[in-house]
Amino acid sequence: MPRLIGAVQSVSTTSDTITTFNSSGTLTTQPATTTLEYLVVAGGGGGALSGGGAGGMRTGSTPVSGNSPYPITIGGGGAGGAPNNNAAAGGSNSVLGTPSPITSAGGGRGSAIGAAPTTGGGDGGSGGGGWAEEGYTAGSGNVPSVSPPQGNPGYGHPAPPAQSFVGGGGGAGAAATATRTPTPTKTRGGGDGGAGAPSTITGSDVTYAGGGGGGHGEVNSPPRATLFGGAGGAGGGGEGGAAPIPDTPAPQTAGTAGSANLGGGGGGGGASPGGQRGSGAAGGSGVVVVKEPGITSAGGFWTLRTIYRQITNNNWIN
Repeated sequence: MPRLIGAVQSVSTTSDTITTFNSSGTLTTQPATTTLEYLVVAGGGGGALSGGGAGGMRTGSTPVSGNSPYPITIGGGGAGGAPNNNAAAGGSNSVLGTPSPITSAGGGRGSAIGAAPTTGGGDGGSGGGGWAEEGYTAGSGNVPSVSPPQGNPGYGHPAPPAQSFVGGGGGAGAAATATRTPTPTKTRGGGDGGAGAPSTITGSDVTYAGGGGGGHGEVNSPPRATLFGGAGGAGGGGEGGAAPIPDTPAPQTAGTAGSANLGGGGGGGGASPGGQRGSGAAGGSGVVVVKEPGITSAGGFWTLRTIYRQITNNNWIN
């Protein structure tokens, strides 16, 4: 029989506390919390002709005080360009207002033709797409610069003449490239958005911050066929608009909006050979997720045997 140094008692363990903010609010930490994990995703950029860039995505941990309030700001998605490609808007920042605030930057707008003034893709968490044929530059990602990077660039000028299609916006996981992923029913004329990045902070594997696909540009040489915009990047990126045939009267060729609370970039509007250009789509809003670690506690006294087992199993609470 073991020698006693006090009464035998049980260990109390609480689960992790996970709080998701889909809109702005206040986080009040648990009394014993001294550090927390976070995911902060900003609003995605709006699509114009090119796809909008995804909102910046940041993950990590930061020290906090227990039982304390911290403001949370959720960035909205940027507006898409109006028909015939008036300029789109970039997404808004999301902020976790801890003692050392964590800010993710809104995604860059897609490039626009016919806007006043004509614009290239915007810089941001991830950059908006450009259009090589017209000399419209793609936006840069990870602006402002943080480490590790919060996003990637869009695709556009300067690109080889053979890759002159309208580009997609960058994603948190990858830059937009010359990829145009077909499906059994879609031949794509616009570039795909960059892929987002996964996180398991909620307990599920979720991908956030995909770039918007570029709309199909005006070039459609005979024999003409319907060409679709680029696919949205995994993680809520919107698909680019198509250029259906026939083009008279002008068909609707709007892009698809980025997904709400994933920070996806908006898809660019398609442009028919007849010169009509559809609406770019809005970027998706951002999100903040916070995980506070569970607490293991025990009161009273232990048997010597239990103490030995706890120490040898690396479970002793100092």
